[in-house]
Amino acid sequence: MVPHNDIVLFHYSFSPYAKRVTWYLALRGLEYAQCVQPPALPREDVNALGVKYRRIPILSIGRDIYCDTRLILRKLEERFPSGAIGASDPDQKALQKLLETWTIDGGVFHRAAQAIPPEMPLLNDPKWVKDREDYMGRSWGKEDIARGRPEALAHLREAFELLESTLLADGRQWILKTKQPSLADIEAIWPFHWLCTMEGALPPSLFGKDNFPKVYAWIDRFSSTLKAARNSAPKVINLKGPEAIQHITQAEFAEPGGEVDAQDPLGLKKGRDVESWPIDSGFNHRDRGQLVALTRQEVVLKAQAKIGHKDVHIHHPRTNFRIRAVSKGGESKL
Repeated sequence: MVPHNDIVLFHYSFSPYAKRVTWYLALRGLEYAQCVQPPALPREDVNALGVKYRRIPILSIGRDIYCDTRLILRKLEERFPSGAIGASDPDQKALQKLLETWTIDGGVFHRAAQAIPPEMPLLNDPKWVKDREDYMGRSWGKEDIARGRPEALAHLREAFELLESTLLADGRQWILKTKQPSLADIEAIWPFHWLCTMEGALPPSLFGKDNFPKVYAWIDRFSSTLKAARNSAPKVINLKGPEAIQHITQAEFAEPGGEVDAQDPLGLKKGRDVESWPIDSGFNHRDRGQLVALTRQEVVLKAQAKIGHKDVHIHHPRTNFRIRAVSKGGESKL
């Protein structure tokens, strides 16, 4: 059984990026179904939908499949505007966007990932280590992680200090001085929350509650509010892979096809065979299909599910994604 809003989330529970979306859905009280995926490749359910994108989470609404949390959160705000928690004032919108950029593209999460303690049990799993190396494009060997941790911690201490001494310095409860956490809080808090709940990641002498009392109070406040929101939100519906695939491939499209921006610098035409892929991580896996839409914010490709052979629309953001025309044989045209 899938909720009436058709939301299906593909994720695994300890993905910090997935938490951005599950937190948002809980705070909004939006009903959704989830199809839990393995932490490491292969992910046969996603592959069956014709999607090559390897990162988690992925969210579908009907036969539209949204990749990357930046795009997913924006689409949820747009498609379910009643009760939206995103900023509405231009100044607050700018701060919300800057926080998104700071944590994702500005190095905060990158440094957080480098601060993973070498003693983490998952680092004893060769399959997991190999998968992370494919994902990030760098070594995940214990020795290399230990070597990089001091530099990562130095950068993270600066990030903690920025929050402590600026946005949270005046004692506000939430980033935008709202009554409840907003999307801006999610954009800012997720890597810090992840680190503070990871045993052994942050040395207490450098990152204790005495060092950053306002940051820790904000994280505790967020956790308590989130727990209450989850207790009152609709129960999450669990789907097995075949159930999720059957529903998605038999559903209608959630969005009309869209148009291709004639002024876009890439000069691509609607219906052109293209490939699209992220260039910051997960870059060894590329989606291919016919170009359905191309705007300043996103690219939409038409691909075909391997089960049911129905067309699906795969949505990628433009930020840190590359799009290229391909020949019928599949070769990129530079």
